[in-house]
Amino acid sequence: MSLKTKTKNISIVLYRPKYAGNIGSVARAAKNMGITRIVVVGAKEFDREEMEQRSTHLAADVLDQIQYVASIEEALGTFNYIVGTTARIGKARGPFVSPRAAAQNIAGISQKNKIALLFGPEDTGLANEQLRLCQSVVTIPTSREFTSLNLSQAVMILCYEIFIVSSATAEAKPKLALSSELEGMYRQIKDLLSEVGFLNPENPEYWMLDLRRFFARTGLLSPNLKSVTMEVVYYEKNIFVYRRQKNCFRQRIASNPCRTP
Repeated sequence: MSLKTKTKNISIVLYRPKYAGNIGSVARAAKNMGITRIVVVGAKEFDREEMEQRSTHLAADVLDQIQYVASIEEALGTFNYIVGTTARIGKARGPFVSPRAAAQNIAGISQKNKIALLFGPEDTGLANEQLRLCQSVVTIPTSREFTSLNLSQAVMILCYEIFIVSSATAEAKPKLALSSELEGMYRQIKDLLSEVGFLNPENPEYWMLDLRRFFARTGLLSPNLKSVTMEVVYYEKNIFVYRRQKNCFRQRIASNPCRTP
């Protein structure tokens, strides 16, 4: 069955924004396009009056619902699909999609999944560390002479594309694993690959990128993810047993029998 985009399942996540006025502008832009939930990541809450000056009273309800959290892990943990945004391109930051392509993909995913649109600080944007948490990364085409967009402009462009697609229909996609589940799986895989010497200890996250991209394209469901983590645990146990037996064998050769408790 074809369904319209569920904008109620879409949230704007602002990672360490610097100015209250920009949050107000984001609230106004988001509400214009039917998105009313904003999560702010950072150590402080912003001045309500300053936000209202840019949001107008018509978006006051959006400001009322803003959720403040301390960490990006807390902000994203309950979402199933995360869309990052960046103006800076690079091999370790992509692959990239346009706002229109992202919106078309979001339409089907939004039926059964909670989606986060992640935006970075006004001065630096999202770093590689935050983009690694995303299943998709959007870059907005601009003039090469001036690529920087105001935070609320970037929010408006992406939300506009989602709004346009929401008037069409899309096939529902199944419910995906939560971000917190995915990150737990990635930690287990990284620990295992580090243990066997597969990852470069100087920069293990860089070598994990291909795995992250593979699973992002696959769209893991919770049952699939549990199967993967069970396999990882199985191999971890086997590595432990193998190393223990190897140590015992070496001790026997050295005429120092290994005692089993």
